[in-house]
Amino acid sequence: MLLAVARHGSLGAAAREVGITQPAASSRIRSMERQLGVALVDRSPRGSRLTDAGALVTDWARRIVEAAEAFDAGAQALRGRRDSRLRVAASMTIAEYLLPGWLIALRAERPDTAVSLQAGNSAAVAERLFAGDADVGFVEGLAVPDGLDGVVVARDRLAVVAAPSHPWARRRAPLDPAELAATPLVLRERGSGTRQVLDAALAAHGGLARPLLELASTTAVKAAAVSGAGPAVLSELAITEELASRRLVAVPVEGVLLRRDLRAVWPAGHRPTGPARDLLSLTRDRPGDLSRER
Repeated sequence: MLLAVARHGSLGAAAREVGITQPAASSRIRSMERQLGVALVDRSPRGSRLTDAGALVTDWARRIVEAAEAFDAGAQALRGRRDSRLRVAASMTIAEYLLPGWLIALRAERPDTAVSLQAGNSAAVAERLFAGDADVGFVEGLAVPDGLDGVVVARDRLAVVAAPSHPWARRRAPLDPAELAATPLVLRERGSGTRQVLDAALAAHGGLARPLLELASTTAVKAAAVSGAGPAVLSELAITEELASRRLVAVPVEGVLLRRDLRAVWPAGHRPTGPARDLLSLTRDRPGDLSRER
């Protein structure tokens, strides 16, 4: 208010600039004078003039306003830089079969945001988040890794599959957990979400036999299984086309739960903002709900 009086030399003109009535402007000035214990404005029929104390207070106020404007401009610049990019780290199944659709939807909402995607196993996703190399991650393991917060964005089932030429493809009776555990399989590497779920599910049945092959991507495991190298355990998300075309056959299993939650994760205590939050809202059944899950 004082700055407007200094610019116009009139309480009425100052009131019009800030969008209030003249009585309201006078009330604000009097309130300031009571708080400071000094007169700030001399009022006369010819207008309003700052006192010496008023001129000094006005100079202080001008510096505060300039600092606030500089702060606001800097904050907007930081938000603009944050919103100009999104770094995503995701485990292989999510990166290959779910994220493309989510990122296309994000592109429609944020066409100016550049997105980079790093794919690896769930352990590698956690490492990238801890190192500050990703803004949000997606993992497939049994639980939220230590040091991260997360939320379930989808659910998935693992299927035992084999090429049509494999004896398991022709069996009528379901596999039991002990037989599955004792059979060398084509598997993902340790640290992958698929491997974590399978290790945990079969731990009470003797644990996994030594892998027939241990491969670093879902695509590689699937290709090996299709070629007849041996049975494999894969996400149902990854084998829709192969099952439909009979390049792979699903082998029934009973007595073991091969199901997992797919989660978005981020460093504990640092809720996603900007493009990362928008991406999460596109993955959720309940958009915007970023409640913690530990």
